[in-house]
Amino acid sequence: MKTGMRLRSWVSRTGWKLAPVLAIAVMFGGAAAPPMEAQTFTLLYTFTDGTDGGVPLAGVILDPKGNIYGTTEYGGDPKCGNGGCGVVFKLNTAGTETVLHAFTGKAGDGEYLGAGVVRDATGNLYGTTPKGGRRGWGTVFELNQAGKETVLYGFKNGNDGGDPVAGLLLDSAGNAYGSAAYGGTKGLGVIFNVGAGGGQTVLHSFRGTDGERPYAGLIRDAAGNLYGTTAEGGGHGYGTVFKLGKGKIRLLYSFTGGVDGAYPYATLVRDQAGNLYGTTTQGGTAGVGVVFKINKSGKETVLYSFAGGADGNTPVAGLIRDTPGNLYGTTENGGTLGYGTVFSVSSSGTETVLYSFTNGADGAFPVAGVVRDAGGNLYGTASQGGGNQAGTVFEISP
Repeated sequence: MKTGMRLRSWVSRTGWKLAPVLAIAVMFGGAAAPPMEAQTFTLLYTFTDGTDGGVPLAGVILDPKGNIYGTTEYGGDPKCGNGGCGVVFKLNTAGTETVLHAFTGKAGDGEYLGAGVVRDATGNLYGTTPKGGRRGWGTVFELNQAGKETVLYGFKNGNDGGDPVAGLLLDSAGNAYGSAAYGGTKGLGVIFNVGAGGGQTVLHSFRGTDGERPYAGLIRDAAGNLYGTTAEGGGHGYGTVFKLGKGKIRLLYSFTGGVDGAYPYATLVRDQAGNLYGTTTQGGTAGVGVVFKINKSGKETVLYSFAGGADGNTPVAGLIRDTPGNLYGTTENGGTLGYGTVFSVSSSGTETVLYSFTNGADGAFPVAGVVRDAGGNLYGTASQGGGNQAGTVFEISP
């Protein structure tokens, strides 16, 4: 079985309940994928798993100048953990990497990043660590433009939550919204807000019937309502899509574990009409994941069901959407050699494999999604592969 072994080790250490996802074998055969479009793959950076970082589990963001920002799970300070507790990095347009912060695990600092960072209008970066902090249950942190870190909140794994594995959502006032996979009144996870001054407010504690284990980040509409997924729970136990507004949660959809999908681990994307799009890691006709759409009435449409071969297998990450309505994402496994893909799905449900990873210099096992610039170029990370088997940053151009 080919899956991200470094990811599995981190899952084991953090206590994630990811066995359903990572137990999927890479399968070949089934329906043939559409022909690959002409794409140009460019390797932007290869991690060494040293002080520069290693094993990027999260995607990247771009600033207006084209600089890339991201995180790695390992590497950085060799005195922290087993080979480093992760870094926040910057990659300029020339491909030169700068480590903005190497996590130490000391004095309340975080450890082992699973999520990326977000950037405010002045260039400050915000993110989460699922471990570390004064109580060991993760942190919300800020990095200013000089690279100085401020821990805004340290989780207790009580009613406040624990193990915030997802990234943050910022509003215009500097409030950060996120999810923690554990803790809360039932121990099933919470949705929280951390203010600019560092105070935390729990917006919702999951009870199981409304979902459990929110591993994904959140999105927000113009009215301030939050939308997200839980990997488990709901009416059938296979995860949910929810809306949270004015302190009340509304269950938009409960996955059944069948052809509709199962175990959504990723953040949603929303169009102007209010439709939501996402992925599930299992379910579908072949049991290896789907791309779905949920309208405002809560009706689900499976836009694409992965066959598990050259078309891809196990989409862990979420999607992005362009103006014509095309969706872009990654699969951890599958593709021509089984090391993962970058794909697009049209508004009519046609999938195109844009790139299949080889586990060579290009990388392997992309567990994070991609971002897209104004020119249509896609940027992302592969969690393994590269010359040092510590992951890569890549660009795919049309």
